[in-house]
Amino acid sequence: MEVDSNNLNNISKKKHFYPIQERLRKYLREYDREAPLPVTYQDMMRYVESYPLYDRHGKDTLWESVIYDQGQMQEIFDGLTRIYVQLKTDGDVSVMEHLSVERVDYCSFGNSNPFRIRVVNLLNDNFDYFYFKKADASRVYGLELEHILSPNRISYLVHGDSLIEEHIAGIPGDEFIKNYLDRPTLNKVRIAKEFVKFNERCFSVLLGDMRSYNYVIDITPDFEEEQYRVRPIDFDQECYEGRKTMYLPQFFKENNPIVALCTEWLPAETIKQYQNEERTLLFRRLRSDRYRLKDLVDCMRKDTISTPEKVKQLKTELAKHHNNEAFLQCKSMGDIVRLQLKVMARHR
Repeated sequence: MEVDSNNLNNISKKKHFYPIQERLRKYLREYDREAPLPVTYQDMMRYVESYPLYDRHGKDTLWESVIYDQGQMQEIFDGLTRIYVQLKTDGDVSVMEHLSVERVDYCSFGNSNPFRIRVVNLLNDNFDYFYFKKADASRVYGLELEHILSPNRISYLVHGDSLIEEHIAGIPGDEFIKNYLDRPTLNKVRIAKEFVKFNERCFSVLLGDMRSYNYVIDITPDFEEEQYRVRPIDFDQECYEGRKTMYLPQFFKENNPIVALCTEWLPAETIKQYQNEERTLLFRRLRSDRYRLKDLVDCMRKDTISTPEKVKQLKTELAKHHNNEAFLQCKSMGDIVRLQLKVMARHR
């Protein structure tokens, strides 16, 4: 898994925003992803004051806690509680009396300008989060592909130009690299294996920009060791970029320490074995949910979620990578994703 330092990725511009078109909205209704919401993204933007949010070490998190006018705050917080219940319990309002919105944070850094809502259970002080974002078609496609083709289930809701996402728990990749990678208790072979499989999944579905702060490491204690899973938390760059390496996390300099770990602890034949394992699992998931996947990809093929220049670049690079000229006939990013899935599932 060696990487040429001269070929590392660099993202200098924000991606374009692509609204959800009617074809995709029909898909979302069909699969229970669209639901009316008592609060909209525009409502969330009506805060009157904000202050920086610092972590427990006093470092600026780049998030701001926001404050709403007293006349609106209770209505907004009640609506947010209802949305959380809708997301988690399919609308069972009987649990609402024990829940309260404790804090709303806003981040202007990134593409989706998210709000993060902290919800507290008043019975035991346990808390959870969910996110309120602008609904971008690329992100929705990324969420759906993750739900269908990865080992992870994703819960989200869409209404108008508002997108609600559940919190994906785990240790942020940049924090893991900084504070966990050198721990003597870390099973280096297992984390290297999971990163190889994560790298393969991202490339298979063309999910880009997996820099270390755009994924988390989920650690599960086992009866003898720890199990790890690498999960993406940012889906904005689903089949948007034109450069092939943008869809391979190994080519981001922020991931260099884990790439070095993979190279040190996994022989080339073992890496190939794990790649084949992940492609086999991809093929099984693809077959088990092929009708839903077809409906989704059919939407993508008719949708505009990137620029013509990037579509041309990506299909050219993938044609060369796979030695398959069929990519050159693709007319949209959806066409490219469809063929990429076929090729990756076949080569196992």
